[in-house]
Amino acid sequence: MRNIIPINDNWLFVHENIPLLERLPENAVPVTLPHSWNAVDGHDGHAIDMPAKDWAQGDLSGKPEDRYDRGSYWYYREFEAPAQPLPGGRLYVEIPAANSQATVYVNGHQAACHEGGYSAFRADVTAYLNDGGRNLLAIKVSNEYQTNVYPQHADFTFYGGLYRGVNLISVAHAHFDLDYYGGSGVTVTPRPVENGGAEFAFRAFVVNADENDTVSYSVLDRGVEVGCAVRPAVSPDVILTIPDAKRWSPASPDLYDIQVCLLRRNEVCDEVHFRTGVRSFSCTPDAGFILNGRPLPLRGVSRHQDRLYQGNALTREDHYEDARIIRELGANSIRLAHYQHSQDFYDACDEMGFVVWAEIPFITIMSEDPAAHENCVSQMKELIIQNQHHPCICFWGLSNEVLLAGKLSDRLIENHKSLEKLVKSLDPTRLTAIAHVSNTPEDCELHEITDVEAYNHYFGWYVGRMEDNGPWLDAYHKNHPQRCIGISEYGCEGIITYHTAKPESRDYSEEYQSLYHEELVRVFRDRPWVWCSYVWNMFDFGAAARNEGGTAGRNNKGLVTIDRKIRKDAYYIYKACWNPEPMVHICGKRYAQRAGETTEIRVYSNLPQVSLYLNGKLLETVRADKVFVFHVALSEGMNTLTAKAGDIHDSTVFEKVAREPEIYTLPGRSRRP
Repeated sequence: MRNIIPINDNWLFVHENIPLLERLPENAVPVTLPHSWNAVDGHDGHAIDMPAKDWAQGDLSGKPEDRYDRGSYWYYREFEAPAQPLPGGRLYVEIPAANSQATVYVNGHQAACHEGGYSAFRADVTAYLNDGGRNLLAIKVSNEYQTNVYPQHADFTFYGGLYRGVNLISVAHAHFDLDYYGGSGVTVTPRPVENGGAEFAFRAFVVNADENDTVSYSVLDRGVEVGCAVRPAVSPDVILTIPDAKRWSPASPDLYDIQVCLLRRNEVCDEVHFRTGVRSFSCTPDAGFILNGRPLPLRGVSRHQDRLYQGNALTREDHYEDARIIRELGANSIRLAHYQHSQDFYDACDEMGFVVWAEIPFITIMSEDPAAHENCVSQMKELIIQNQHHPCICFWGLSNEVLLAGKLSDRLIENHKSLEKLVKSLDPTRLTAIAHVSNTPEDCELHEITDVEAYNHYFGWYVGRMEDNGPWLDAYHKNHPQRCIGISEYGCEGIITYHTAKPESRDYSEEYQSLYHEELVRVFRDRPWVWCSYVWNMFDFGAAARNEGGTAGRNNKGLVTIDRKIRKDAYYIYKACWNPEPMVHICGKRYAQRAGETTEIRVYSNLPQVSLYLNGKLLETVRADKVFVFHVALSEGMNTLTAKAGDIHDSTVFEKVAREPEIYTLPGRSRRP
C-alpha cells in the first residue's frame, strides 16, 4: 500500500552556500517546514536600502528586487526508510514546492534536480538508501536569478525556501506512476451528457503492471458509491457513466470523491484519492462566461500566497482562511497569480465554489535564453498534470504582461503559440487565457492565440481617470466584437493610515481606494459581456522592489492587509454588491479625527435604506443602491455614529478637531485645503 509520511519537523537550515556535507551540519538553525528564509526581508522594506552587492546576483546586480536575500542554501534532515512489506517497493521524496531551483541528495547521491519554484516534484531515492538505519537527506534550494527559469522579473517577491513541506512516499513494486511531472498517475475528465448524466473518463498509468493487476475506479457521492468500473492494469482506460450527476457551480459546489485502486489478486497495492466535479462552461463575446448553460459574469479577485512575516510558507489553515475571507466578500472567481498555487488552495476553491484562472509565471518579459521556453513548457505541464482534476479551474493562463519590460517579436508570438498547442494537447476541455499589459497594441497577433483574453488596466491610478474604464471597454468591444474581453487586473493603493476629505488619485488614502472601487464595481455590473473582472489584489503582498506610499517592500492594493487583520473600506463595497447576506458598514472608521464644519459619511449596505444616528439622535434616512452618503455636522469632542439598515447596525466614534493629524497625509504630500 501507498504510505505518505510528512517529514516537516527536525530540519536543519544552513544559511550559507557551502559544499554538500556527509553528516548533519553542526552550525545550523533548527527549522520546521514550511519555511522561507525571506519571511521578513521579502516584504519589510529594508531591501530598498541595502547595498546592491549584499544580495544582488548575476545580471540583475544593483536592482532593488535583488537586494533581499537571494541565494543558495541547504536543508538537512535524517530519516528512516519505512519498511517495505513486499520486495521491489520504491521510496520517493516529494517536494510540493521549492523556490526556485532545488537539488535533492540522499546519503551524498544526487537524486533529482528541479527548476521552477511553484510546482511539485519527486525524487526516487530507493537506490541511495542505506541497508537499515538512518539516511541523510539534503536539499539545496536557490532563489538566485537564472536566465532559464521563470519568473525572470515581476512585481512580487520570489521567496526562497521549502515553503510547502516535504513528504516521503512509499509504494509497492507495481504502483501508479509518480515520475511524470509530479502527477498522481491517474486522471479523470468528467463530461456532462444529455438527460442530466455525466461521463467520467478515467486514465491510469501503472508502473510494473502485469496480468495479475487490475485497476478499480470508484465514484462516491457523500461516501456512497454511485459508480464503479474495473479494468486490466495493462489497458486501464475506461469511461464510466453516472446518471443524474450533480453539477458543480459557485452556488452549489457539489463534488464527487474519486477512489482509484491498483489490485493484485485479493489486495490493494496502491491507491489514489481526490475529488472532482461535473460542469460545462464556455465564453462568448456578447454573453460572457457561461457555466452549466447559464451566463455567469466572473466577478472576483486576484490572490498572492504570502503573509506577514511568514513569506509564502503558509499552512493548510492559512490557505483555507484566505478562501473563507474571499467567500465572505461574495466573489465567484479567483485569478491565482502568477504561478501554480498550493493544492490546499485549489481544494478550498473546489469546496467553496470559486471559478479559477490558473497560470504559470511567464510574466513581464521573455528571456532570450532558448532554455527558458523549455522551462515554460515544463511548468505548464506540471500545472496541468498536477491540477486537471480540480473542477474549480476553468482557465489555463499562458502569460501575464509579457510586454511590460519586453518587446513584441516573432519569437514571443511563436512561444505563445507553442504553449497554446501544448495546453490543448494536454487538456482540450478548458479555455486558454492571456493577461495583456495595458499598452499592448490592439491589432497585434497576441490577441489571436488564446480562447479568451483580458487586460490589466489601472485607469485612475497609474494613468488617466477612473471614469476612463467604462468608455475604454465599450470602444474595445465595438472595435473587436469577435473577442471575449475581460479585465484581469484593476486596483489602486489604499494604506489604512492615510485619510482625507478630498481624496484624489495617488494620495494612497483609504478614501480614494473606496471611491475607485465604487466606480469600478458599477462599470462591470453594467457590462455583463465583460467575461471576467479581478481586483488587484485581495491581500496586500510582498514586493521587495517597491517603495511607494510610505510603505516600502509591499504592494498595498489589497482589499485586506497582508496580515489578514484589517478589511479596508473598499472590501465592503464588494461585499455589499456581491454577498446577499444583509450588511451595513460605516466607512472611514480609521479617519477618526476630523476637522471642518461638516464631514461626509459614506455607508455601504445591500439593503434599500439606511438611517444614520448622531449621538443617539436620528439625522437622516436615505434610500440608495449600495452607497449611502450623509453630510454631518459633528459636535465638539467625541461623537458616536450609528448606521441602521433593517435589523442590523454598525457604529463608530469620531472626534471633531481643529486640525487633523499629519499622519493622515502621505509624507511629502501637501494636504488639500
